[in-house]
Amino acid sequence: MIVYGELERTEHVRDVKASVLRALSELESLAPGERHSALVTAFIRLAELVQGLADASFDARGYDARSEDQQLGAALLLQAARLVDHSWRGRVVEAADLRPIMKQLQVISHKGAIRLRLAEGYAHYALYPESYLEAARHSGLDSSTCVIGIRSIGVGLAALVAAALGAGPAISLRPVGHPFRREIRADPRLFASALKDPEMRFAIVDEGPGQSGSSFASVAAYLQQLGVSKGRITFFPSHDGFPGVEASDEVRAIWGGIESFPASDHDVITSPNGLHSWLEPCVGSGEFYELAGEAMDYRFARRRFLVQSVTGKWVAKFAGLGAVGERKHRDAVSLAQAGFGAPVAGLCNGFLVQRWLEGRPVRLTAENRGVFLERVASYLAFRATHLGPAGPGASLGALRKMAVHNTREALGEEAAATLHERLAHLPELEEKVRRIRTDNRLHLWEWLEVDGAFVKLDAVDHCEAHDLIGCQDITWDMAGAMIEFGFNEKETNELVGRVESAGAFVDRRLLDGLVPCYLAFQLGLWSTATPGSDSTRTIADKYLSLLNNYRYATSGLAEGCCA
Repeated sequence: MIVYGELERTEHVRDVKASVLRALSELESLAPGERHSALVTAFIRLAELVQGLADASFDARGYDARSEDQQLGAALLLQAARLVDHSWRGRVVEAADLRPIMKQLQVISHKGAIRLRLAEGYAHYALYPESYLEAARHSGLDSSTCVIGIRSIGVGLAALVAAALGAGPAISLRPVGHPFRREIRADPRLFASALKDPEMRFAIVDEGPGQSGSSFASVAAYLQQLGVSKGRITFFPSHDGFPGVEASDEVRAIWGGIESFPASDHDVITSPNGLHSWLEPCVGSGEFYELAGEAMDYRFARRRFLVQSVTGKWVAKFAGLGAVGERKHRDAVSLAQAGFGAPVAGLCNGFLVQRWLEGRPVRLTAENRGVFLERVASYLAFRATHLGPAGPGASLGALRKMAVHNTREALGEEAAATLHERLAHLPELEEKVRRIRTDNRLHLWEWLEVDGAFVKLDAVDHCEAHDLIGCQDITWDMAGAMIEFGFNEKETNELVGRVESAGAFVDRRLLDGLVPCYLAFQLGLWSTATPGSDSTRTIADKYLSLLNNYRYATSGLAEGCCA
């Protein structure tokens, strides 16, 4: 089943440089307690720049090799990582500390656009850079270590490990090939200096391991080809688990023979300088408790804490470090001010803090169905017209490919061929797409009835989730509403009319084509939920049945495929 996707952004180098300079220049105006979080945000943005430059060099050559901009970027990133380390250990970073970085940043000569990839750990999995500083300090490695970062997120993480060890600028590599069988294409001269020392230790840094562990293993295998023994290699992964079910015997053997220092051994969130100190200026002193074990699908769960403070009851949920968290915070504030979401206390070093709402789950009845439809229409129209600029999202061609693939796996070749033909026109509608920051999570359990009003929960995460969808046209959410609430044709027409009357553009052909795409994606999502359960299988079966019904419907909007 196709569920995941890797969405890239394309930005001009001058714009990325300008944003880093702006972030660094604003640090001096912040209170000491706010500077560390802002410094980390600037560091993450600088790491994106270095990643983009390195990948541009790779794309031009077809392999990793030294380049002037890449070397300069690695040196700048190491300087910034040292400042993050100093700040984390209690030293206030002053303007004078930042000036050398700001000056040298101007020297980067690359012109034009670069491709930037989201650092998933920072955005989704509460992976704090400081945990790698601590892991490096506990590793016993010294300043002579050759540090290697695996792009994308490993570029910045490796700089942090190098900073903590007192080592030189890290080298970055981009594993390529099949996701479960990665390999390295690099100029061996990248390591010429390090290989002169037969005792040199090598540190490989990234998040993970994931399903296969092949990214770490590919770098280790490459070093072994250059004559480096396993005993001289150390892994710095994000967690202490081993590779998943897709790992080959060769990969498992590599992981089994190499020492690891996981960042998860040093949980920044629960440390003395962690969440408690971040939240107190926002909601006052109190106690917090992690809300664990509630998610139906741990792949997309975020760390959440219930906060009991002097100002009341709050929920602190990880929204993302850097620009990701800031975008979600802005969305949450806008939705709360419009009455669609919980009041927002603030964004505290990656955690979005909102008021705990006392309410009851929504149960649709003949009496409240019309009012609920009005509320959903108002909510979707507000998202389409009031939230910030949209980010990247899957193309209509990619959605069609996913829908056909998932249908083939679930219902067979004949059903897939039928859907392939019915959606033949979908990619042609790409010019009709007006991307917005879609909700992507319209399920009934995501709504709460509070004091007689319907409030949307979990409303800011899923257009930037680690899946295929991303930011879509408003018709994606409308298709979700049709399916999740069982709207019939009359109700669907009313939904369309209300959204249009509120100022949002709705293309009916696009809506029609996205219905089976939504069904196929949800089928893939819930049939692969981790861990699977009777509940998730029941949910998947619902989408399977609706997708099967769609095969025989005369129209994507026909009654029966959604109701």
